[in-house]
Amino acid sequence: MNLRGRNKVSPEFSMSSMTDIVFLLLVFFLLTSPAITPDALDLILPKAKGKTSNKQNLSVSITKDLDFYVNKERVSERGIEAYINKELEGVEEPTIILRAEEGVPIENAVKIMDIANRNRYKIVLAVRPN
Repeated sequence: MNLRGRNKVSPEFSMSSMTDIVFLLLVFFLLTSPAITPDALDLILPKAKGKTSNKQNLSVSITKDLDFYVNKERVSERGIEAYINKELEGVEEPTIILRAEEGVPIENAVKIMDIANRNRYKIVLAVRPN
């Protein structure tokens, strides 16, 4: 009576399929990494501890030169509230991500927070992680 199995397990391991998978993952992450913050300007944000929210309806950026940008489009300080209201019209649970560059006077950031408060928009202040 022969109790041994007929299939022998080969101790060899082929790395070719593993390198293919690693290469495909590398290409995937290289292609999708710029899409993480699509509407963000290159600003130096202040440091803080906290969590980042991925849900974003609108991005408001304030540069050191006190230029206001809404989703990479420059907007005047006077017309920013009307522009924000137009962009968020009909959006459920509207959220604003406020990106104030390091060194911007707090009054300018508070102005955007006040606009969000008056219109009942949720606002999140973006910072650099510590």
